[in-house]
Amino acid sequence: MSKPTLDDCVFNCLKQKDINGNVRYWTFWDLQTRIKEKVNQFYGEPSISAAIRNLRKDYARSRYGLPAYGEVVIKRRKAGSKGYEYKLTADAVQYISEK
Repeated sequence: MSKPTLDDCVFNCLKQKDINGNVRYWTFWDLQTRIKEKVNQFYGEPSISAAIRNLRKDYARSRYGLPAYGEVVIKRRKAGSKGYEYKLTADAVQYISEK
């Protein structure tokens, strides 16, 4: 089995649901930690940011079964912080589920 790409790792994290069945928000630091735990590879914030942006590109939409049009990632400011959190949109999650 080949090693997953950073794009694969970020997508797999962003599609994960919490115990209530909701897709959760992730910070760059949450993603760094999870990816390090799972594939034993550390990626910096710029690389993770690029992987999130890549999910909006045509090749990633096709590869991961995301909708061809519209936003697929939501960004919001983290409460009480200068950082941001990211998650897949409800439309993207529904589209993936229907495939």
